[in-house]
Amino acid sequence: MIKRILCTLAIMACAAISLPASAALLTDYGENKLVDALFRGQALGTPATWYVGVSTGTCNDATPGTEPADGYARQPVSASLSAWAGTQSAGSTTASSGTGATTSNNAVIQFPASTAAWGNVQSVQLWDAVTAGNRWICVDVAAPFNVDRAGVELKFNAGQLQFYVDN
Repeated sequence: MIKRILCTLAIMACAAISLPASAALLTDYGENKLVDALFRGQALGTPATWYVGVSTGTCNDATPGTEPADGYARQPVSASLSAWAGTQSAGSTTASSGTGATTSNNAVIQFPASTAAWGNVQSVQLWDAVTAGNRWICVDVAAPFNVDRAGVELKFNAGQLQFYVDN
């Protein structure tokens, strides 16, 4: 039985400043979809594209916190073998066959440069829509990163946004 889904990540900003994160959450929405799929025979209905977002609030199951404005947009990553690594190795593009239960992004996820201060980025979230939509997963960064001016670019290099399923 799946007990938890965890995520590790680093946010890259400007001159490659790295911020690790831990303690990911399936949101209430994600938990309900998983329970219905695993135990109640309902289609999981995962999206064809995930939208990676950030928030100036910390994560919890029910509320998303505040996403920045001023040049911010969630970034699309397809739900595909080419976009997310198989469990056998980082960068792989074939169906999972490993034992580590870990996946990561296979390409850079780049946010547009801020056009003003965003405040402290405290969490990263996976959504099923570019705006509004349902938030499935949220993870707090270990140390908030202050986007204190225009021109700051946040990105995840290939392999930096990692999710693993722990039983």
